[in-house]
Amino acid sequence: MIRLVIFDMDGVLIDSEDAITRAAMQALSEDYGLPVRYEDFKPFTGMGERVFIGSVAEKYGASFCEPMREKTYRIYCDTAKDRVTVFPWAYTLPKKLKELGFRVAVGSAADDVKVLCNLACIGADRSDFDAVVTASEVTRKKPDPEIFLKCAEKCGVSPAECLVFEDAVSGVQAAKAGGMKCVALTTSFDRQTLLDAGADKVVDSLDDALDWIREV
Repeated sequence: MIRLVIFDMDGVLIDSEDAITRAAMQALSEDYGLPVRYEDFKPFTGMGERVFIGSVAEKYGASFCEPMREKTYRIYCDTAKDRVTVFPWAYTLPKKLKELGFRVAVGSAADDVKVLCNLACIGADRSDFDAVVTASEVTRKKPDPEIFLKCAEKCGVSPAECLVFEDAVSGVQAAKAGGMKCVALTTSFDRQTLLDAGADKVVDSLDDALDWIREV
């Protein structure tokens, strides 16, 4: 029986892939002169900004440094309201689940500053969730299950009683490695890729989530 529903943030509650990619491109090109391309970032979706930014920087011969991430976040936060798309279920679904007796959490590979910015875009804050765990609180990022396991721990729920909504291959792998059920959205990867990663169910949106959430 599912007692806790854990939402990944990017690609599940909001679409921020374009926003963070453009912010990282600007930071790496302006401050480091790297000729990065938009498509360079795709393979690192969902792995946290250190990997997302650092892996692309290394491709062009530069070592990751903290100012890269800081500049990216400054650009991202300054432009999020215009570039981030909030999915229609982002605020209403977690709220409805709580009303039905489920516990709800956010488990994001992004750092605290980005998650707080995204929550503001949704019109929510930490208090709307029973737990919010970000990359700033863990030592191992997805596909390691630490983020999701910490959500379960904070909510006092066993992993077997958790359902994770994810969009990235690394996130699906993290949920399954943690012994949790996982529903994947096709907002970042195609259906077969997500099924191959281990998703229990793949959907195109969460519009009908309340109809099937107990069946997973």
